[in-house]
Amino acid sequence: MGRLEGKVAIITGAARGMGESHARIFAAEGARVVLTDLSEEAGNKLAAEIGENAIFLKHDVTQLSEWPAVIDAATQAFGGIDILVNNAGILGAMADTETLTEEDYLKVCAVNQHSVFFGMKSVLPAMMARGGGSIVNISSIAGMAANYGFPSLAYVASKFAVRGMTKATAMEYGKHNIRVNSVHPGFIQTPMMVEATDEVGGDALAEIPLGRIADPKEVSALVLFLASDESSYITASEHLVDAGMLAH
Repeated sequence: MGRLEGKVAIITGAARGMGESHARIFAAEGARVVLTDLSEEAGNKLAAEIGENAIFLKHDVTQLSEWPAVIDAATQAFGGIDILVNNAGILGAMADTETLTEEDYLKVCAVNQHSVFFGMKSVLPAMMARGGGSIVNISSIAGMAANYGFPSLAYVASKFAVRGMTKATAMEYGKHNIRVNSVHPGFIQTPMMVEATDEVGGDALAEIPLGRIADPKEVSALVLFLASDESSYITASEHLVDAGMLAH
């Protein structure tokens, strides 16, 4: 306990799934957490359950104009920002390249890619003012390999971009003691996965060496490590949580 004692974290897409798991574990480890999401009812409920060390903000991560309010709220409520977890993401339309529409492509990139840039851009001044920080960008196994079971050029493109933006920002801001890493989950038991496959992961289950879908807590354990001072010499790196799927 206390691995994030004294830290302030912003977690996007925090109302459900992996984001909710990250929020609960961060708070249990001593962090004060700013939870953002479009799902206002679920987000407020989660913040209330966590208690005085959490606040919720309704927030469209795809709008750069909304990010300053998040930074201000974190600073006013808790005194600064030490951690950003860019967790918000969508799967988007399942379509091959020929049939993928411009609208669907841009929507996925807005949520999965542009929001990561907006989040990093927005928190960097606050982190530099604190003398450093840790940014954890949630990508996917689709950010490491394109062939992962179903067609989605937009999803793959956006998740590869997260990996690259992570490295670029880590190289630029290491001198300010700001670390930036990406996490690449495989099949995790979240509402988004169930919507895309089924409760047990559909046909993908046969491709998982450990033979099971992960609990979100198994991703949160890694995110917690990367957010904490325990990973003080780790930056610009990608971290798989895929039960060996990409070893094929």
